[in-house]
Amino acid sequence: MAPDAPAILFTGFEPSGDDHASAVIAVLRERHPDLRMYAWGGKKMEAAGAEIVEYTGQSAVMGIPGIGKILEHRAINQRIAAWLDANPVTLHVPVDSPAANFPICKLAKARGAKVVHLVAPQVWAWGKWRVHKLRRLTSFVCCLLPFEEPYFKKRDVPAEFVGHPLFDELPDLGALDAELGGFPEPATDGDAQAPWGMKVALMPGSRPKEIDSNFPLLIEAFRRLRRDYPRMTGVVAATRADLEPHLREIARRTPIAPGCEGGCVEGWPSGLHIAAEQTDAVVRWCDLSLVVSGTVTLQIARQDKPMVIVYKSSRLMYWGIAKWLVSTPYFSLPNLIAGERVVPELIPHFGGPEAIVNEAVALLERPELAERQRAALRAITEQFRGTHAAKGAADVIARVAGLDD
Repeated sequence: MAPDAPAILFTGFEPSGDDHASAVIAVLRERHPDLRMYAWGGKKMEAAGAEIVEYTGQSAVMGIPGIGKILEHRAINQRIAAWLDANPVTLHVPVDSPAANFPICKLAKARGAKVVHLVAPQVWAWGKWRVHKLRRLTSFVCCLLPFEEPYFKKRDVPAEFVGHPLFDELPDLGALDAELGGFPEPATDGDAQAPWGMKVALMPGSRPKEIDSNFPLLIEAFRRLRRDYPRMTGVVAATRADLEPHLREIARRTPIAPGCEGGCVEGWPSGLHIAAEQTDAVVRWCDLSLVVSGTVTLQIARQDKPMVIVYKSSRLMYWGIAKWLVSTPYFSLPNLIAGERVVPELIPHFGGPEAIVNEAVALLERPELAERQRAALRAITEQFRGTHAAKGAADVIARVAGLDD
């Protein structure tokens, strides 16, 4: 049964989805003040103008969900089905989380709604057969990455590259410079200025499991770099202030790596500081980033700062499952967008800090490598010039929903 006036349902289950959807909702609300918008979502969607049916996003998981999470989403789907029966919508907008959203797309399509994916499911990366499901369960796909549009169109999935939220507005470098007054500076040893490469950022990610797996590696790598470059100083970019005690506890528990005895110090490394909720400022400050793979690599790319990307994985999980599902030659976003290895990526990484240190030293000791990477990152940023993800996605949604008819 069609609604008597256009109505849109957003469903998102992660904080990043709340961020992205809220920006689109705000644009739609400005353009169509009377549009009915509902959401299984978060506080930001609500503030932007959507009516929240249920709050979500507090317990997002990565990878294969456990039985508890599966049962939780089955119950959510039952409630959404009942809600859709009582509240027909014109359009369903799933936001990321394809495993959670595909069943809801099916429910919405069965009730006559169109479906616009606000974030393209990464079927190009793993589980390529899922493109058939996507084709059945979508009316249109909004692509955040430039190579996605031709990929989907080639497979008969309507799609459009709308841009990525991180490139909607580039950082105000002057404002960031004003934040750097409290940031540490490396020792100069009497020189007028410390040499390039002595300011290193550690980016441990935001999800607890990512931090627990990867931050010990970053700590070990920084210890070794600090041993070999005593003037080096570092800043950990914590996504939240309440993460600091946990990060310090991880460092306390992380032993000295083999090969670093007789120079590395246990516990929290000297010369290492923490800046909370200042990721862009940390990127502005640093010469080099050691970063856990994720969207933050694009935050670094848009300031064209050299980086080494890592993601520690379970050898058993990778060789038992992921190896047979993953279908891309690269894993990190900068390399996927560039279509070549422009940034050192250690993904999946099964070993210790040695490979990270080796890649970092190459960038520190060979400025031409660092400049080559900077040029490649500038070329990546250029691919997003002229796009605005929120406005582009709002255009697609309005067109598919018939709001401008």
